[in-house]
Amino acid sequence: MRVAVVKERLDGEKRVAATPETVKKLAGREIEVVVEAGAGFAAGFRDQAYKDAGATVAEDREQTLKGAHVILTVRGLAKDELEPVDKGALLVGLINPYQNGALVKAYADKGVLACAMEFVPRITRAQAMDVLSSQSNLAGYKAVLDATEHFPRAMPMMMTAAGTIAPAKVFVMGAGVAGLQAIATARRLGAVVSATDVRPAAKEQVESLGGKFVMVDSEETREAETAGGYAKEMSDDFKQKQAELVAETIKKQEIVITTALIPGKKAPTLINAEMVRSMKPGSVIVDLAVEQGGNCTLSKAGEVVLDDKSGVTIVGHTNVASRLPADASSLYAKNLLNFLDLLTAKGKDLEIDFEDDIVQGVLLTKDGGVVHPNLAKAA
Repeated sequence: MRVAVVKERLDGEKRVAATPETVKKLAGREIEVVVEAGAGFAAGFRDQAYKDAGATVAEDREQTLKGAHVILTVRGLAKDELEPVDKGALLVGLINPYQNGALVKAYADKGVLACAMEFVPRITRAQAMDVLSSQSNLAGYKAVLDATEHFPRAMPMMMTAAGTIAPAKVFVMGAGVAGLQAIATARRLGAVVSATDVRPAAKEQVESLGGKFVMVDSEETREAETAGGYAKEMSDDFKQKQAELVAETIKKQEIVITTALIPGKKAPTLINAEMVRSMKPGSVIVDLAVEQGGNCTLSKAGEVVLDDKSGVTIVGHTNVASRLPADASSLYAKNLLNFLDLLTAKGKDLEIDFEDDIVQGVLLTKDGGVVHPNLAKAA
């Protein structure tokens, strides 16, 4: 089996889909690994390290992809990069299929088996392949650091001869993987932290990290979580009650980190301009959902905005995990290695069980068609 690892072409994407550590494990199973030159450089992995691990380093994209049975990517391949890809090749990556329907169709037309790793089901035996969790964990951590960069005060309480500095007040909206890591990081820095989520099950997790849980208690919240562990979209009545609670809470906060996402849909609006302008000057909002429309109406993707009417800074960095490329790549590469273990039974040849729950969860295209149930009808 020949595995290709490509250099990412998307602006700002510093991650790589395999590290020398994972390459060494594949090479140890007599799997041929070809890495495109410079693929890991932005993440701190030199070409020589891949060679030392047993890979061949190819000078260009065409040499990398030619004859590959498996193609490992972070962000998939663009349409114009599919020419050297063999029919029947397995393409793995974060493909963002809901927003890239035309690209998924191109994969089907090419005859590749495309797998979207963001669709890994949240079941126990798939935890080691869950790329959303591994990357969101780092994003939650980085969000707090981004907030401190723009926050004009210290985070912890400090008692000095000149007086006492009060701890910063941090509010985390959405207590999934990113939110929980943000809570933990802010607490380690000495902040007073509160958090909200539509799922009652999050209360215990938030409180275990030392945060105060804030939520609207209703019958609807008891069914606010999908079978896959994600938050459901709530009713307009619930959204109104939540907005009122958030409006009262947010005016007392100095740092707000929003993480709320709904798979396949625009991010829910949690903070409007009026709420932003109720906060103290110098406060900071970090919108981790900005790539899917944002949780704050004033956030802009890829920009740090200073609202001149309130003095509040809104941070809208995109692809936050990629801003920690070494660790993000290491975790992502291990996720992909574990996925390949499933597809090869830890051997050296592909043995894909198309009836497996995990395979069915991530497989987008097969036999020239779009097969994922959430996409097939639209295609």
